[in-house]
Amino acid sequence: MKKLLFVPILLLFICCNKEKSEKAQTPKTPVKDDHSFSKPANAVVTHLDLDIKVSFDSSSISGKASWQIDNISKGNEIIFDENTLEIQKVTLGDDDTPTTFRLGEAVEFHGRPLYIKIAPNTTRVNIYYNTTKDAIALQWLKPEQTADKKKPFLFSQGESIWSRTWIPCQDSPSIRFTYNAKVTVPSDLMAVMSAENPQQKNNTGVYNFKQTKAIPSYLMAIAVGDLAFQQIDSRTGVYAEPSVVKKAAAEFGALGNMVNAAEKLFGPYRWGRYDVLVLPPSFPYGGMENPNLTFLTPGVIAGDRSLTSLLAHELGHSWSGNLVTNATWDDIWLNEGFTTYVEHRIGEAIFGEKEAKMQDVLSRKLLADNMAEYGPNNPDTRLRVNTTDRNPDDGLSDIPYEKGYAFLQTVEQAVGREKFDNFLKSWFDDHAFQSVTTKTFTDYLNDNLIKGDKVLEQKINAWVWIYKPDIPDNVTVPVSEDFLAIDVIQKNWRTTGVKGLAGKIKSTNEKQHFIDYLPNDLTISEMQAIDEEFNFTKGGNFVIKRQWFVQAIKHQYKAAYPDIESFMVATSRTGSLLTLYKEMIKTPEGKAWAKSIFAKAKAGYHLTTVEAVGNLLK
Repeated sequence: MKKLLFVPILLLFICCNKEKSEKAQTPKTPVKDDHSFSKPANAVVTHLDLDIKVSFDSSSISGKASWQIDNISKGNEIIFDENTLEIQKVTLGDDDTPTTFRLGEAVEFHGRPLYIKIAPNTTRVNIYYNTTKDAIALQWLKPEQTADKKKPFLFSQGESIWSRTWIPCQDSPSIRFTYNAKVTVPSDLMAVMSAENPQQKNNTGVYNFKQTKAIPSYLMAIAVGDLAFQQIDSRTGVYAEPSVVKKAAAEFGALGNMVNAAEKLFGPYRWGRYDVLVLPPSFPYGGMENPNLTFLTPGVIAGDRSLTSLLAHELGHSWSGNLVTNATWDDIWLNEGFTTYVEHRIGEAIFGEKEAKMQDVLSRKLLADNMAEYGPNNPDTRLRVNTTDRNPDDGLSDIPYEKGYAFLQTVEQAVGREKFDNFLKSWFDDHAFQSVTTKTFTDYLNDNLIKGDKVLEQKINAWVWIYKPDIPDNVTVPVSEDFLAIDVIQKNWRTTGVKGLAGKIKSTNEKQHFIDYLPNDLTISEMQAIDEEFNFTKGGNFVIKRQWFVQAIKHQYKAAYPDIESFMVATSRTGSLLTLYKEMIKTPEGKAWAKSIFAKAKAGYHLTTVEAVGNLLK
């Protein structure tokens, strides 16, 4: 088995209703990452002490990033990543000895290398800096952009290579470090981070944080706002604005049960607490798995817990992604494919087998839709992609999630669930707090599961799944009896009418399946009849509205247009917005409408969303 490449850290505690020490890892060199200027084989960071002040007046963060380093080569230089930062000065050691630094040439998406002169015995580098308004990672919201509309809000989004826009760092998922932080904010606001967090606001505006587990830079996260906290159980809870927190806590009432279910499946939860922060609507994703504190879209609050599978996904990252991390962004499927598998298994344990089967069918349809959009020979339909000289975000679609999940299902079916569960537990245990490559996984698969069995190797066909485009022939085909019943309804409702269908098609999954397979020649009068029966335009949850609005745009159901526009202005979830904008631009009238909506909405969109939609509309 190939030796694993990671940064050392003394792993302190795992939380499983008892404390247990982790073994110290052996120092190794992180892998080469084309998306970082750093050269960790020469000099690498191991711990960050961050001391920053958050200013809403200037929309900036200022302060000092003090890095403990390992000068492996005993050379005279260490390289950091920065993008749009203002570097004021750099010093060395606890006594702030002045040193020199220089910035290299800028590279699109990647920013510039920050070269700092050090000595062979240097162990600490202190970088004094300010962020600027061009920091892609930081979203500054005015009070009117928040739920309570009273106070401003700040949140960060570091994945993939945007942490370097708010902290000078070695911004690669292969480089892991622990951190402490002192954050000063306006005294009427509260700060939280991807670390151990306070549970109530203080009157000083100064908050201290500690992350004792080694994480990569993209998992550095901060949020500042008028926040309240409500506990769910002894190790889970919700942060949100005061008007949202009770509703969110009720929606996520099963969160503790999800953590317990995940532990039974995949081993102990090693991060202490698992809390959730509900963000304002401009958050560009459904969720972000920041350690200890998942950042979550408010769109998941449906009132009936029907969309909480998203929580299962973000929780799953506590094993696949945060505990065992892709070493480069070409290996993103190791994060997202594994986590989608974990998400579905948690969902099955919490919500039952019937729900799991429906989710599987929806998952496979999403994969098929993405494959149709990309084309079967597109290299971005491989599991291990190539993002060299590209924005690594360009390699992130639904394919690493859904194709990765389908591949792991294939392995499970080939060896049996019990054997595969044991394999996954061992994978997470043996690579805990490490960043790994696809080759690390395939070597481990061969050594610990296939074990030279040529028949099993051909049955799984891992090389084709991982390194070839399209969907392999041995993909599993899920079946849901509930969806089959809806398929029968779908064939007959034009004859029998839609009256009474809402009593037969009840759950979010069932409604989505019904909407997704409506006839291509649907008439306006039929759209109106369906809408009157189900109240999709006005009453659907986030997912139902999105899927229904695709049909409304496709069939020019103009009664829904005002609600479509309101929906697209109110959210910044990039994937959902692109789904609607892509449908709009299929006609000249739709493209003009799309540009009109974008002009109104982009001030409230996250910068990554603005970039993605802007490129689509060019």
